[in-house]
Formats: sequence, C-alpha cells, structure tokens
Amino acid sequence: MAGKDLAKPSQATQGPHKKRHKPGVMALREIKKIQKHTDLLMRRAPFQRLVREITYNLTGDAGMRWQLKGVEALQEAAEACLISLMEDAQHCAIHGKRITIMPKDIMLARRLAASISKQPAMKIGA
Repeated sequence: MAGKDLAKPSQATQGPHKKRHKPGVMALREIKKIQKHTDLLMRRAPFQRLVREITYNLTGDAGMRWQLKGVEALQEAAEACLISLMEDAQHCAIHGKRITIMPKDIMLARRLAASISKQPAMKIGA
C-alpha cells in the first residue's frame, strides 16, 4: 500500500497548472511578432548559394558575379512574394475552417493569384 502513495503526488505538491492557450493563439502571436520586424527571415549565405546555383544552371557561366545589393534586392523580393503567398494560403485554410496550412491551400492561393494577374501559375517541381 505504501507504493500507491509514491505513485501519485498530492495536489499541494504539484503546484499550479500551466496556463494553456487555444490552438493557434501562440502561432498568431509569433506571426505578429515577426511581422513587426523588417529584417530578412532567410539567412543570406544559403540564399546567395541558391542564386549562384540557379544562375549557373541558366547561363552555364561559373564566372558570373552578383553585387551584394543585387542579391539583397532579389532576396527582399523573394521573401515578399513568399510572405504574400503564405498569407493567401492562410486565408484559404481559415476559409476551410482549419488552422494549419495544407499543400492544397498553397496551390489554391497560387491559382487565384495567377487568375487575378491573367498569367499562368509557375510550375514548381515536376
């Protein structure tokens, strides 16, 4: 019988329960916090390597050089485009009565953006 007493601590020794938030509240707080900052979210070096790799694949010229301001401008534009896409995908998820963005939300957001601009959606992958 003494083993039972060790298995469950009493309410007084546990302390107060940690406050729980509704699902999605902490994610929305984090989004608002990140949106207040204007600094770039992607790290510079991996983005720069990606730009150089794509440049090499398109031109075949390994000696092609990028100015720092050019890479920064490209990164700024890429992040703005991705953020806009994710915002639209979030609206699609909310419309579907969900909190989590799913691939179908991103595809719908891309199709809607393409139909608004009257340009076909850019294919990613195969």
